[in-house]
Amino acid sequence: MQVKRVPEFSEEGSAGAYYQPPAMDGSRPGVFFAKLQNVDEHPRFGLRTLAYHEAIPGHHFQIALAQQIEGVPMFRKMLPFTAYAEGWALYAERLAHEAGFHPDSFSELGALQAEMFRAVRLVVDTGMHYKHWSREQAIEYMFEKTGMARTDVVAEIERYLVMPGQALAYKTGMMKILQLRERAQTRLGEQFDIREFHNVVLMNGSMPLGILEKVVEDWIESKA
Repeated sequence: MQVKRVPEFSEEGSAGAYYQPPAMDGSRPGVFFAKLQNVDEHPRFGLRTLAYHEAIPGHHFQIALAQQIEGVPMFRKMLPFTAYAEGWALYAERLAHEAGFHPDSFSELGALQAEMFRAVRLVVDTGMHYKHWSREQAIEYMFEKTGMARTDVVAEIERYLVMPGQALAYKTGMMKILQLRERAQTRLGEQFDIREFHNVVLMNGSMPLGILEKVVEDWIESKA
């Protein structure tokens, strides 16, 4: 995986970071793009969590593995079911925190700020598309509650305006994966192995959450 700057011509309106999957034939690696416009507005303590989300164990780990799966239709390797893909990346942030990947309290603060950001997303997305908030109202709310740079807030809100529900899918997917993990732990007890659980989640390709739940249920039954 490579780390590159978001191209300057597309920085205006770009997210703070995003991931580009590797080529299917292996000719090009995955790329983690970081936005370097107005770097003074982006605290360094949030960068670890951002990297865990976009790279490893988040999107790069997930998508690079999916491309290697055999015996599934091509769309299962390619089609980005948002709740599954972003749910895993958000779960990866949580997993990194649980595994002790944050070396100091500042890095942990970055993880907590990212959690706050995702909570605020739930408010502004439903605010605009259900309660008829204006663009400006949503911008002011997110700016006040997250401490993010205003330029980033505007880019986020304008994305939510044209993609209703996309921001909600992150947390929905994460909550489903955590729910399934807890269910497996409860049912399997000492037989539960988190590495096996992650293999089940990751090595069956991209899928809607209903299918993911069935796949995990089948695994639990086979283990029990």
